[in-house]
Amino acid sequence: MLSNNFSLVSFMERLFFKPNLLDWVFIILLSPFSLLFGIYMLLRRLLSSKKDYSIPIVSIGNLTVGGSGKTPFVIALASKYKNAYIISRGYGRESRGLVEVSHQGETLTDVYSSGDEPMLMAKSLPNASVIVSEDRKKAIELAIKQGAKVIFLDDGFNRVNIKKFEILLFPSTIKNYFTFPAGPFREFFFSKGFAHLNLVENQDFKRVVEVKNPRKRMLLVTAISNPERLEPFLPEGVVDRVYLEDHAYFNEEELKNRLLSSKATSLLVTQKDEVKMEGFKLPLSVMQLNLQIQNNILEKIESYIGEYAYEK
Repeated sequence: MLSNNFSLVSFMERLFFKPNLLDWVFIILLSPFSLLFGIYMLLRRLLSSKKDYSIPIVSIGNLTVGGSGKTPFVIALASKYKNAYIISRGYGRESRGLVEVSHQGETLTDVYSSGDEPMLMAKSLPNASVIVSEDRKKAIELAIKQGAKVIFLDDGFNRVNIKKFEILLFPSTIKNYFTFPAGPFREFFFSKGFAHLNLVENQDFKRVVEVKNPRKRMLLVTAISNPERLEPFLPEGVVDRVYLEDHAYFNEEELKNRLLSSKATSLLVTQKDEVKMEGFKLPLSVMQLNLQIQNNILEKIESYIGEYAYEK
């Protein structure tokens, strides 16, 4: 059901990303649990052995929960290579196990089986293949069997048993450095030292947003984590906002009713939302996101891939 309120989800996102004075009371109370969680994750990382698959594997991840630009970053990198495979867990999908989302640009399933982000990657990469699986090793083995030359691991930093080139993405500002559950960090902040590249938004990469089919009156509807991060990119004409939980699916009839009640002439959505509205008979204005990545960063990634004698 459409709602402007997240209840617990809304509270946790505020606690993680924009804590107020009262929130800091909860953060301090939860800090002992955060310490234990951080220690567990650190020991897990230190004690795990890494398997080398003799193929370049590039992991794009983050230390914090929620969105940090991983999906557009994966798309930007994978678009530069032939026989590239993207492997993702497929958060929010209604399927289980290993699912081939696309092969060399041919879509093989629907968004309910793939999840929104893998489907967006599949539709954005006509020369790549996308696989979702809870078991990343099984997906890697399939990709290699099918002739992959380079693998991009979506949200792969916590896959500590795989040898790979680690890229971590960070927002430009962080207000809460605690690990879960008191803060947004999946591991201690100093764990960024295990990555090959630590990239900060607006310094090492920049989001560029263009609105396709803008209207004078638009209703923003989105199901992404921390949706307030869209604010700097919103065009004029947004008359109301509807925020759903991250990865949530949409009901066409509810969207139509909300569109009418707000007297908007189109729904303003992200590309991640758009793939879950395929077939909807509703006017859409789409925020198309691209990343501009510093050339020296692309050269470092290319250098790693080149070590495996990859032929572009």
